[in-house]
Amino acid sequence: MRRIDVIGIGLGIFIAGGLAYLVLQAAGLDSMDAGIWSQVLLVVVLIGWLLSYLFRAVTQNMTYNQQLKDYEDAVFQKRLEELTPEELAKLQAEVEEEKSRQQKP
Repeated sequence: MRRIDVIGIGLGIFIAGGLAYLVLQAAGLDSMDAGIWSQVLLVVVLIGWLLSYLFRAVTQNMTYNQQLKDYEDAVFQKRLEELTPEELAKLQAEVEEEKSRQQKP
């Protein structure tokens, strides 16, 4: 995430909190209760974001992990394309031999 994205998200959350405060005041709450409930809303949203972040980190569904996987796949594909037909046939024979060894026990 770029620095400008973080600033934009922070500004958006700040504005959303202010709007929530104004909406709660317009709904009839006094300024103290509107402030408390807008803070509660902010804390709930932040906890939800934190839980989603932790879930993505544990399942390794993060942008970095996806970029790394894409890079590894591209390198593997390039190496396969560079193999001669003889090398490719030899590699396929080795894979088949390994599969048959794993199925025997």
